[in-house]
Amino acid sequence: MSAIEIIDPRFSRYILDNAELEVLASGFRWIEGPVWMGDADCLLFQDLPRNRTMRWSEDHGVSVYRAPSDYANGQTRDLQGRLVACSHHGRCLYRTEHDGCVTRLVAHHAGKRLNAPNDVVVKSDGSIWFTDPLYGLLTDYEGGRQTSEQPPAVYRFDPERGDIRVVADDFDGPNGLAFSPDERILYIAETGDQTQKAPRQFIRAFDVAPDGRSLGEGRFFHQVTPGYADGFRLDEDGNLWSSAADGVHCIAPDGTLLGKIRLPHRVSNLTFGGLHKNRLFIGASHTLHAIFLNTRGVQQP
Repeated sequence: MSAIEIIDPRFSRYILDNAELEVLASGFRWIEGPVWMGDADCLLFQDLPRNRTMRWSEDHGVSVYRAPSDYANGQTRDLQGRLVACSHHGRCLYRTEHDGCVTRLVAHHAGKRLNAPNDVVVKSDGSIWFTDPLYGLLTDYEGGRQTSEQPPAVYRFDPERGDIRVVADDFDGPNGLAFSPDERILYIAETGDQTQKAPRQFIRAFDVAPDGRSLGEGRFFHQVTPGYADGFRLDEDGNLWSSAADGVHCIAPDGTLLGKIRLPHRVSNLTFGGLHKNRLFIGASHTLHAIFLNTRGVQQP
């Protein structure tokens, strides 16, 4: 259990003494966008610089699910179980239908192209919320250099009406996002302008308006250190499990750091999965890890 660091006694209840941190696969360039596919009993994730969506299962190991992936990053499932992905190169959201066909959902706002959609979640009303920073446009490593047509923002997209609207625009670099279990709070990572020497980097919390379509003023929630928050997910108790430079940090709803799962490489993203959604899958640079916990993840169809 050397990978576990307990900072607050509350963290102990989530740790299983006989469940070790596992290495599932390695040899990737940079892992992003893990999503659990319960009906197929497998995990999908991106090997982003290689332009591939990968598949891992307990029985069959790793295989290629889609290549090219259009440099997809974050992904999730909608209420019908269809895969919704953020494309850096295509500057859009696309959906994989049940028959395998791909549908482009949205690529523009106010007549201008999106930047490089990064992470995405689906709310219980079917709306799709996603972040749109500049990162995927800045280098050739994750999709190809392109020119931005609008500032970074966070969006809500209604796939039934085709309506897209900005819900937050006071970000330098919006990144990971996730709703609280009751969907009253939307947490969003501010990963900052990476061209600056000291970009602002922290997690913000926004109250969701009663209409479920807009956000109140954002407030500071937690500063992840070392490194910064990229992707994160929440458990049934409202704890936020975040990526960090030294592993995964578990943060209580009151913003207190409860503990860490230490890893030797920087963590980019993570998700809960498995039969009971109590297995945390972790993308740490070039290696896919997993650990069983005494809690269940929320918000994944």
